[in-house]
Amino acid sequence: MGVMTSWADRFRLRQYVKASLWIVPMIGLVLGALLAEVALAVDSADWPPSGWHYSATTASGVLTAIVGAMVALLGFVVTIGVLVVQQATGTLSPRYMRLWYWDRLQKAVLATFTGTFAFAFSLLRSIESASVPDLGVTLAGAAVAVSLVLLLIYLNRFTHSLRPVAIAELVSRMGETVFTDGAAAIRGAAPRGDGTVPSDGAVLRIRTVRGGAIQAFNVPGLIAEAARHDCVFVVTRLIGDFVPPGTVLVEVRGGTSRPDPERVNSFVALGAERTIEQDPAFALRILVDVAIRALSPAVNDPTTAVQVLNYIEWFLHTVGSTRLPGRYVLADREGDARLVLPGRDWDNYLELAVCEIRDYGGSSVQICRRLRAMLEGLLDALPPSQHSAVRTQSLLLQEAVEREFTDPARRAVAEQADHQGIGGRYPSATGIRTSHGPNPPLTPPEGHAG
Repeated sequence: MGVMTSWADRFRLRQYVKASLWIVPMIGLVLGALLAEVALAVDSADWPPSGWHYSATTASGVLTAIVGAMVALLGFVVTIGVLVVQQATGTLSPRYMRLWYWDRLQKAVLATFTGTFAFAFSLLRSIESASVPDLGVTLAGAAVAVSLVLLLIYLNRFTHSLRPVAIAELVSRMGETVFTDGAAAIRGAAPRGDGTVPSDGAVLRIRTVRGGAIQAFNVPGLIAEAARHDCVFVVTRLIGDFVPPGTVLVEVRGGTSRPDPERVNSFVALGAERTIEQDPAFALRILVDVAIRALSPAVNDPTTAVQVLNYIEWFLHTVGSTRLPGRYVLADREGDARLVLPGRDWDNYLELAVCEIRDYGGSSVQICRRLRAMLEGLLDALPPSQHSAVRTQSLLLQEAVEREFTDPARRAVAEQADHQGIGGRYPSATGIRTSHGPNPPLTPPEGHAG
């Protein structure tokens, strides 16, 4: 296979382009130089009108000032970017930086600045005492105005969007979109009948050549390849898992011929770290990271953790309302089972959302109360099939409260449910406390020693 021809290579290239901060500005630089040539060609056609004419001295001064201003603005934006990186890695989550690099507005600002710089610089070389690029100077001034407007929008955007609650909303929306799109794709590829996978006969194990985190699967490509060999591919690892070289990644069951291992590996994208493209749990991972950073002794900001828990609860309501068997069988167009993918079940998502926040925030009254309110809300909103895992987490929370709060009065306060952490309890219309008041003991799930 040629270089950069496989699906995995193209996926990694797209990820690089999305995260790159130089490719789009470089395109702007080239377009600026090309537009300068167009402006010079239009000027040679005795246009624009006479009111737009400039002297050579004025045009040279204006363009020189624009070139210097664009270089200064580029340095300013780069400085802001460095500060964002420092803040995000220090107080938020390094995992969030991958999403920040994708921001289109930032790339548009850089491209506009580099394009205006190239445009003005290209026009400078054509200025002579008897030849002035009048249209180009006017357009350069307009480009500066556009650049300033974009800079103000950029500053406003990042001043507000770097708050933890804004990041939590952005990440939860992205995770919800990936989850719902993935669930719809799985429903659309359901096999005929029960989707039985062959269990007899020889099993061909396909191993990875290179190591890395599993970033994405080319599901249509894997299904088509399995159909071509009349077999079933059983993927052994989750998206987001890190696999060392030589790991068995796909088991081939049945079939009339042996698929090429290199071709099968080309449908799996491996990279240095997880991405959110097909991994909604990565969004939850980022949210939890932001929350536990806020709970660290160096930050000690439980209110921020409570705000993040609001969006974790939102995400969990979406996930918990969907049936998650933990194993997905996908079919080809004829309805024959061709691909088996492992998936996370409800217990996995809930444990990821609650476990570390409970451990790091177990000594905070605010966190304990907000976690209890979240778990009670899940019991109220989700179907009974999801209740067992929620009750298990509730019991673990109760044990953490009893362990951390030895004083009965403080323990009684920490055991109450409060959607605001502290200050959100309210009486019902009848004067009786709602579920935000003292909580009755939860029934342990079957098999749990209460």
